[in-house]
Amino acid sequence: MTRTGAGPTTGVRRRTAAAALVLGLSAVLAACGGEGGGDSPKLSVSGAYVPQPPTQDMAAGYVTVTNKGGAEDELTSVTTPLAAEVTMHTTTGTRMKQVRSLKVPADGELRLATGGDHLMLTNLTHKPKVGDKVSFTLHFATSDPVEIKVPVEPTTYRPKD
Repeated sequence: MTRTGAGPTTGVRRRTAAAALVLGLSAVLAACGGEGGGDSPKLSVSGAYVPQPPTQDMAAGYVTVTNKGGAEDELTSVTTPLAAEVTMHTTTGTRMKQVRSLKVPADGELRLATGGDHLMLTNLTHKPKVGDKVSFTLHFATSDPVEIKVPVEPTTYRPKD
């Protein structure tokens, strides 16, 4: 009894088709920004500091988030044990406005700096002193949270660019 189409070449064709399917799926996964893909954010944080606050209950925070990836992300919140609340603000001219998130552009940076976008820390647990280190956790829309230690600098401190 013979089966039609079940000869030795059928097994070869099935293995070839399976190999082609695996190869095709691998290409699709790579194109979707899998491991090592260029279509995902690649974030790093630098230049963070908190000027020593002049009052007991409020402080500002500054940081630069650099994205070397091919996709944008958003800073959605910041938490710290120093403050009950951290809000994000944009500044245009002399007008400050609270926002829900700040964009971190693909192949770009989000710079929080004096006179521009910044963090406001309110209801402080204590007034930090120059030389203290404050823990911050930055939360993003797609990337994992980033934990950093932020130095407290003199009130008049201005970073060198």
